[in-house]
Amino acid sequence: MQSINPTEIAPPVGAYSHAVSASGQGQWLHVAGQIGIDAGGRLCEGFEAQARQAWMNLMAVLAAAGMDASHLVKVNSYLVDARHLPLLGPVRQGFLGEARPASTLVVAQALAAPQWLFEVDAVAFKPC
Repeated sequence: MQSINPTEIAPPVGAYSHAVSASGQGQWLHVAGQIGIDAGGRLCEGFEAQARQAWMNLMAVLAAAGMDASHLVKVNSYLVDARHLPLLGPVRQGFLGEARPASTLVVAQALAAPQWLFEVDAVAFKPC
């Protein structure tokens, strides 16, 4: 995989790439939206706890497919309150490490359930 950050546009404003190119034979994985619900079905309390659990769930899905954060091509994050944005960066970075997938962040009026404060989905690619 190759990060693409053209010099003709401003560099990314955070820990992501403008684009990621993946080619050749390999395994694609499309991960559904993950929320802050633990393995026992309990919703975590507060934004940071929900975001951390959602990222833990995403990493568990990647691991089950034999992948890790380095295989992420695209990540979409959704939060319902822009005031939580400063809390998201450190949580996200703790899971991404040096990975720089293409990323989108959306502040939405609501997610599927009113108590959900954060959701993350992703696309990953593992070359053969």
